[in-house]
Amino acid sequence: MLAALGLLVPALTSAQTHWAWLSVGASGAAAAVLVLDWWLRRRSGPRAAGTAVVDHQVSGGDQPAAVEGTGDDTAKSPPDQAHLEPGEEDVDAADALVVSELTDEVRVLDERPRYHLADCSWLAARPSLGLPITEARQLGFTPCAVCRPDATLAALKRAQVRAEARQESRQEVGRDQPAEPA
Repeated sequence: MLAALGLLVPALTSAQTHWAWLSVGASGAAAAVLVLDWWLRRRSGPRAAGTAVVDHQVSGGDQPAAVEGTGDDTAKSPPDQAHLEPGEEDVDAADALVVSELTDEVRVLDERPRYHLADCSWLAARPSLGLPITEARQLGFTPCAVCRPDATLAALKRAQVRAEARQESRQEVGRDQPAEPA
């Protein structure tokens, strides 16, 4: 891209068109390299088997993020482990079915594969974005093993359904009772 820009300057300042054509060619070559890079990254997926994923963002402003999958996680102190991605929640099939029908909001972080509950300890003060859980799942996010959003939201939904059923049964019992004379 810089070469194309460098060739564009003489094309604009001189009357020779070959500089312009060289700039167009350099731009096309740069575009081809960018498309090839995009295609290779898309084809290999977010994590190729056996490779480590490096997070280039600086979390907290003071320490670089850790390399995932290096195998030396046990030697790290707890603050260093906060930079690692939490594991994926092992979701029960019944919970997954309940959660698939929910529209509750979960929190996601840009460039991170997990979705979280708003009070997740792993999220801490990280800037996050709220999404309906169905949209987060459609976008490929998976549940966090720290806050266990699928199990928690499924349990809340089941408790809500039980409370509504009790309320309905109380109302039906009240309707079946004969009115007391005044």
